[in-house]
Amino acid sequence: MKAIQIQPDKSLLWQDTAAPTPAPGEVAIRVHATAINRADLMQRAGLYPPPPGASPILGLECAGEISALGSGVTTWKIGDRVCALLAGGGYAETLVCPADHLLPVPTGFSWAEAAALPEVFATAWLNIFMEAGVESGQKVLLHAGASGVGTAAIQLCKQQGNPVFVTVGDPAKLEFCRQLGASAGHVRTQGDFEAAVKEWSGGEGVHAILDPVGGNYLEQNVRLLATDGSLVIIGLMGGRSAPLDIGRLLIKRIRVIGSTLRSRSNADKALLIAQLREKVWPGFENGTLKPIIHKLYPIQQADAAFAEVASNATIGKVVLSVT
Repeated sequence: MKAIQIQPDKSLLWQDTAAPTPAPGEVAIRVHATAINRADLMQRAGLYPPPPGASPILGLECAGEISALGSGVTTWKIGDRVCALLAGGGYAETLVCPADHLLPVPTGFSWAEAAALPEVFATAWLNIFMEAGVESGQKVLLHAGASGVGTAAIQLCKQQGNPVFVTVGDPAKLEFCRQLGASAGHVRTQGDFEAAVKEWSGGEGVHAILDPVGGNYLEQNVRLLATDGSLVIIGLMGGRSAPLDIGRLLIKRIRVIGSTLRSRSNADKALLIAQLREKVWPGFENGTLKPIIHKLYPIQQADAAFAEVASNATIGKVVLSVT
């Protein structure tokens, strides 16, 4: 089979490699499409190695057809159209993954649309509704609202009855987020976001913040949380350290949570996938949720696709077509 291999100069080459075979409890998938996540950019740069036992090949999600079953797999059959949450291996013609990390391709969805779902909707659901425990009516602040995770989170919050404030990189992204369901937002080039969020929340603060930025935003984030609020940090685009007012955490009973998805156990991911199938996937079937795709590239042009993601000019996902 062919797969993307990282070259010594960090370029990405579509070349021959050995095909994997499914172990007990796994399936093999003939990949039709995959998608780019920030973790892929970090792995290519040597900053985010795959967890032990995971494929060294890039790619944290895919859509395709089951081509083989490992022993003990009874919930799927060869030929089923599926999308999958992966610890690696998506940038290939064939991959293997645990059978309980699969979801059915929603009715009428293309391969590209299905490939844009698993990682971002899993990340948004996990961190907002499982980690932060957000309940209906509670306000949420989403940084990088026009990102893949951000656009998924806006839709999930709207579906669950949670008003959303977003921070974004430019006015066009803000308008897109508003149309998607955000109540209000702030363009980060127009100064700090704290005053705007306070005004929007009526001075009460927000119950949860989903933040891929980290250090640069920590102090404002903590000041904006309401009593019993949660800050979930999922990235370090703004640095890995910053001052922290611990007294404010104590007084308001604030939780600061560091969260990654890729390194979680297979059992934890299976529980998350089960929640997605029950509580999120019906939204794709009835049209209340949708994938947001910025652009589709053939996988042979992965370098150009990575450059587009790195530009921060995208809205939603950049998807790679494999077949």
